[in-house]
Amino acid sequence: MNSNRLKSTPKDVFLHLFNIVTFYLSVIGFITLFIQYINALFPDELNYYFAGIASGVRWSTSVLFIAIIAYVVSAWMLEKDLAKTQEKRNLKLRKWLIYFTLFISAVTVIVDLMIFVFNFLEGELDTRFFLKVLVVLVVAVAVFGYYMWDLRRTNGKTNLPKILAIVVLTVSFGSIVAGFFIIGTPTEQRDRRFDTQRTQDLEQIQNMVSDYWMEHDVIPEDLTVLEKETVGFSVPTDPITHEAYEYNVTEELSFELCAVFAQSSDDKLHRNMREEYYAPVVYKDFYNENWNHDAGRMCFSRTIDPELYKDMKGELLESPVVPMR
Repeated sequence: MNSNRLKSTPKDVFLHLFNIVTFYLSVIGFITLFIQYINALFPDELNYYFAGIASGVRWSTSVLFIAIIAYVVSAWMLEKDLAKTQEKRNLKLRKWLIYFTLFISAVTVIVDLMIFVFNFLEGELDTRFFLKVLVVLVVAVAVFGYYMWDLRRTNGKTNLPKILAIVVLTVSFGSIVAGFFIIGTPTEQRDRRFDTQRTQDLEQIQNMVSDYWMEHDVIPEDLTVLEKETVGFSVPTDPITHEAYEYNVTEELSFELCAVFAQSSDDKLHRNMREEYYAPVVYKDFYNENWNHDAGRMCFSRTIDPELYKDMKGELLESPVVPMR
């Protein structure tokens, strides 16, 4: 059969396009997953958002897990088809896709090295940035090397594609499993999100109690009073049990809020909670209360300082709402 006159069949178009798209998705998922791991293991104290990292890991894991399986299956089907018809290695569609992938990987290597040199000259080459550059560089070089070899080979009888498929699957699934140790299992992440919700609920109740005191000069006896005084306000309940949070008046200006937490908090969770909340400027100091907790029942004691709040009644109405960082 004359390879110069060989044309792509609908099956060829489907397999080659499906293979290359799933390959790109696998590479993107793999690189993004490791970048999120680096963000978690080497946190930036000035810009750290653990919930965002965890969400990024979940998305990257989902993309990588599905795409890598689809890519390996389609690559196996392509390799089987090419072994039967060697002339198909010279299909224009196949060569266009290979050269386009080589182009993308080569440009990625060059740009990655440019960014590395630029940051090095600026003196901002820390461990976190270096590892991210290294991940992109290694993946891009590996992609370029593999497709350059695939473009040049003429003999389809080789075990290298099978070996590479095993290595790729092992590395990919190993990377996914590593996430369980870095950001926690799905159950642990679910518990962490519910604990974050509990903390935010307690914070909301705390603010409503302080609002009530500023208006009435007395702490409410129970939380049902807040619902009667505030139109449309419903006292939050535990997101799992739907039971009311404990609220106890301990002194004239003091009260405590209690909840049952699934996990012990850490600095990551505490910083993350600050980034999700909006509050009046006059509450900035009040929002910096300590909400660290252990697993199980935990109570937080709060005392209203009349000196701190004496000027808030007038300022609260004039203060804009800005995001708490």
